[in-house]
Amino acid sequence: MKRHVICLGDSNTHGYCGAQEGETLCGGRFSEAERWPCLLQRALGEEYLVIEEGLCGRTTVFPDPLEPGLDAISYLRPCLLSHTPVSLLILMLGTNDTKERFGLSAEEITRGMERLARQAMSEDCWGPGGPDLLIVAPPAIRPEVEHSPVAAAMGRGCAEKSRQLAEHYRRLAARLGARFLDGEGCELNRVDHMHLTQAGHAQLAARVGAVLSDPATGTLGQ
Repeated sequence: MKRHVICLGDSNTHGYCGAQEGETLCGGRFSEAERWPCLLQRALGEEYLVIEEGLCGRTTVFPDPLEPGLDAISYLRPCLLSHTPVSLLILMLGTNDTKERFGLSAEEITRGMERLARQAMSEDCWGPGGPDLLIVAPPAIRPEVEHSPVAAAMGRGCAEKSRQLAEHYRRLAARLGARFLDGEGCELNRVDHMHLTQAGHAQLAARVGAVLSDPATGTLGQ
């Protein structure tokens, strides 16, 4: 059996395709030749099955009062059980939690990620011997978002909270004994300033692949 790798995330895992500078948002999706989980599959090879679990608007554990069914904690257990045995779970979430309507601080968002991560690592999901865990801090939302087409949806303060997540997630991963990757520097589009470009997807896939192939982090479980 192949080693199963689940990429659980939001629109940047789904592959939401924001347009480039000078264009409007198209609301489409990058192709299988462009999305970072698909590129990761290509890099890992035939011994692995990379499973895309990206949902636009997904949060860590906080229910959205306007869009039901978007919190990852509600979906986590059935997702993991559907794809068991899972060798690696990659969590890249937190961007949507920064929306002003949630009223959350970066510390509170991190507590949500911790709850999600601990649930994933708990034995009641599948019994002894759960998956390895990689926590990815999403690229920080750019301040220009407040003058973008998504300004009303995101609200004020999201860029600053997003910028703070990486260090909080780094400390969380250390506490949990999980792997960590900071996605900062992966290219974002210049329309909404929060979604990966085609180049950004390729950059993120390369970084995740490098973390997984680093001997210092060990081999994947199961």
